[in-house]
Amino acid sequence: MITIIGAGLVGSLWAILLRKKGYDVEVFERRSDMRVSLASAGRSINLVITSRGLHGLDCAGIRDDVTALAVPVYGRMIHSVSGDQIYQAYGQANEFNLSISRDALNRFLISAAERAGVKFHFEHELESVDPVRRTLSFTSTGAPKQVNYTVLFAADGAGSRVRKALAKIESFAERTDWLEADYKELSLPLGLDLKPQLKTDALHIWPRGDHMMMALANLDGSFTSTLYFPKTHFEKLRTPEAVEALFKAEFNDARPLMKNYVQEFLEHPQATLGTVRCSKWVFHDSIALMGDAAHAIVPFFGQGMNSGFEDCTTLFDLIDGKRDWPEILSEFERIQKPNADAIADMALENWVEMRDKVGDQAFLLRKKVDGALEARHPREYKSRYGLITYTLVPYALAQKAGLSQNALLDELIGPARSLDEIDWTRAEELLRSHWQPFVTAHKLKIENFR
Repeated sequence: MITIIGAGLVGSLWAILLRKKGYDVEVFERRSDMRVSLASAGRSINLVITSRGLHGLDCAGIRDDVTALAVPVYGRMIHSVSGDQIYQAYGQANEFNLSISRDALNRFLISAAERAGVKFHFEHELESVDPVRRTLSFTSTGAPKQVNYTVLFAADGAGSRVRKALAKIESFAERTDWLEADYKELSLPLGLDLKPQLKTDALHIWPRGDHMMMALANLDGSFTSTLYFPKTHFEKLRTPEAVEALFKAEFNDARPLMKNYVQEFLEHPQATLGTVRCSKWVFHDSIALMGDAAHAIVPFFGQGMNSGFEDCTTLFDLIDGKRDWPEILSEFERIQKPNADAIADMALENWVEMRDKVGDQAFLLRKKVDGALEARHPREYKSRYGLITYTLVPYALAQKAGLSQNALLDELIGPARSLDEIDWTRAEELLRSHWQPFVTAHKLKIENFR
């Protein structure tokens, strides 16, 4: 019997994959069954599914069912203060991400896991972990309960009870670095004609320096909007007048589309964002942290769920009948921890990019040159964004590739102010001298995962 703490996205998918390998699986969750109570699984920021997430869904045999719940997104639509809009494609014409409701996906995965034979125990709040006796203590409906385990996976989120319990009895470093900004979720409904009010195939961004608003489409054509602000700014927005003044000054083009933005802003909770880092993920050869419990990241690269699903597929591939669990868990940590550290750093970089740089002309030119290189040399070159989002290249290697690409782009662009000023003959020379040696040395495979 394999025990999982946490019935969120990662815990539920991992339960399905373990059943695929023939294991009996029990999942313990402190919340009530969200399918019955309609309670949220936690943060409800819309998610994007990219290559690593699709790989996990493929392994579970549920890709088509999940993608039917999602909306394709091909690029960013940047909204300036004046109301002008600039579109930035994510990649090439056939490349897109999938926007999906976190709660809808979570409900689907729980049901799929149950159909696969996973047993769920809801309303079980973890009180303690004894890794020597391999026992878990819960409170369930007010009464204590003790459960034995053989192998335990902690998929109980950024505030992991398992991680915190282990921190009291184990010697390892764990910390949460809180972002200086918090967020609130708002809604952008269908128009009076019951049609979408914005392009549904784009991520809409209102970048405003130290803050921004984003909106991703839902399946019905409405949008889930998220407003990110420094904590100190939120403290000044406590009255309807202050909220209305903010939107008139900063998001005036969105204001007519968001009918209840003042009420929602004042009533919806203000949530935090942080990066979880742990010096180790595996304990006593029988406990492994995974997903947000091991490596929660900020959402600005759209890779939080995808990196968690990659944990699942890495473990899935390591189970081949020849390894025992201590070896599997040790190898899992060795492979995945450097990748988790890399995407955590890149997600923080993207926070600065999305709030502050996406409207900058030098940044826009750089993106255009990067995209043009990829279009001109599709078999030889892929942007860092493309490597992370559309391939299964390890995050840590994609991060290194990005550094090599930065040097190439710096030299190629130089003083140029437009795409017309780029010397494409020089670009081919730089690809041969700068990029191809990196590709060869690291055996980089740039083909898209499909």
